[in-house]
Amino acid sequence: MRLKSLLLLCVVALSACSTMKKINQHFTGVDNTEPPTPLTAIAQRLTVIEVWNKNIGKGSDEQYLKLTPAIYDNKVFTADSQGNLSALDATNGSVIWRADTDLPITGGPGAGPDLVLFGTREGQIVAYNTAGEFLWQARVSSEVLAAPQTDDDIVVVRTIDGKLSGMSGRSGERLWTYDRTVPALTLRGTSAPILHTGLVITGFDGGKLSALELNSGRLVWETAISQASGRSELERMVDIDSEPVIRDGVIYVATFQGNIAAVELETGRIQWTRDISSYAGLAVDRHHVYVTDDESNVWALDRSSGSSVWKQEALRARAATAPVSIGDYVVVGDLEGYLHWMDSSTGEFIARHQFTKERIIAPPVVRQDILYAYSSNGRLGAFTYQ
Repeated sequence: MRLKSLLLLCVVALSACSTMKKINQHFTGVDNTEPPTPLTAIAQRLTVIEVWNKNIGKGSDEQYLKLTPAIYDNKVFTADSQGNLSALDATNGSVIWRADTDLPITGGPGAGPDLVLFGTREGQIVAYNTAGEFLWQARVSSEVLAAPQTDDDIVVVRTIDGKLSGMSGRSGERLWTYDRTVPALTLRGTSAPILHTGLVITGFDGGKLSALELNSGRLVWETAISQASGRSELERMVDIDSEPVIRDGVIYVATFQGNIAAVELETGRIQWTRDISSYAGLAVDRHHVYVTDDESNVWALDRSSGSSVWKQEALRARAATAPVSIGDYVVVGDLEGYLHWMDSSTGEFIARHQFTKERIIAPPVVRQDILYAYSSNGRLGAFTYQ
């Protein structure tokens, strides 16, 4: 049996390890060995405007699931752990359709041209069209924790056993499979594949980033972002659990207990690395790479060199999400349902808004200067600013 599904038990048994604090926070959103940093008053220099806010499902139902909303064709698609799939109007939040699948959704949703996709605990991939009509269901090799992605009538699915599968978007028929060995011990989570100009870019649990041909699954290049080191299996974990980000021909990627790296899309050559550990993930704008590290500090790095621009430490142990860039600002969610807005140039807090009292696990999503946040209790909100 793979130890991935038993990680929480392994962590309890190895509680003396120095890595325990980071692993515990990953699973619970709360670091029991270090209380969350209390929030102090800030000067609200930005007005956060709530466009709409509604409860649309069960969320992650006390599970650590990054069920990040997907936005396509002015619709916001959401999924919850109880099997509810929903489509909402991105502008006003009105429900367009709902589907109660009765399936334990653990990965998704993903959305593309007339496809809405999700994966389940039992390794099922389910496809609906964007009008809410069921299309097909197929089975993959194991549990799906990342949103399936689609492009050019091909669906790409990552499973926790290290497999990456290409499937027909019309029928779910398997087209190709790429397989990598999973280390003995990993974080419970997987990096969703990124589809870009005929390539599939994905990170694996051993710290490697791979590029494959979308149509065939043939490996184009593979690069080690971080190398495992240390005596114990816990110390040797260098998972890539968050999604890479592609901008201007460069891939930016984060690893747990490893590096942040900038990698050339065409060749896989590493341009620079920084020794910062992250499982939450990162965001990129014209000038900076923003990353939330494994202690919940938020960093801004120079895009061209990886050098530090600023570091915001006031959210330490607050289980901050991956950052998202919106206008001249950077936003993260936290374990008490707050959205923290920071100046992208300095890292200073300029606004704070609590839209729920439950934790926010999935990173916010931005489209056309609207920020969408989805909490673990199934509340979805849309926000803008002035």
